[in-house]
Amino acid sequence: MDQFEKHIRDNKAVFDDHKADRAKMWANIAAQLNENPPKVVPLWKSPMVRIAASIVILLGITGIIGLTFFGNPNTPTHYVSKELQDIDMHYKGLVTYQVQLVQNNNQLTAADKEEFLSFMVELDAEYEQLKLEMQNNLDNEQVLAAIVSNYRKRIELIENLLQQLNESKIKEDDYGYTL
Repeated sequence: MDQFEKHIRDNKAVFDDHKADRAKMWANIAAQLNENPPKVVPLWKSPMVRIAASIVILLGITGIIGLTFFGNPNTPTHYVSKELQDIDMHYKGLVTYQVQLVQNNNQLTAADKEEFLSFMVELDAEYEQLKLEMQNNLDNEQVLAAIVSNYRKRIELIENLLQQLNESKIKEDDYGYTL
């Protein structure tokens, strides 16, 4: 043992004489607390809470918009619109190709082409009305049938016109071979 430890053990009773005045210590602590009140930051003023709240709100709005526009893919209206997209992809290509054939045909006059295109414009307007009815969910199967019928009318008109042009071309060619 060293001298310091020996001195403490020998004079242990002297150290026990002084007891802490607990009331005086608590009074001193209370005075210090009253002098420096704790800084209270409201929860909504904390930057971390603001960031977290902003993220939650942004995710909520995004979710609502997503459900509104994209909806549940298992709903029948989504299925019908998918069916309409398939029908549009199939028939629009056919109609566009055949309209190009008519427009590029040299045997038709400009007036004939314009008259033909006016029929096509009328059928386009009818198609747009059918699409609006489809959005309003009016008996979807009947509206789809009407849309398919509209496309078939367009194709039939174009095919009839092209067939007439080909028949007239064949007749003109036949006159050239008559002896």
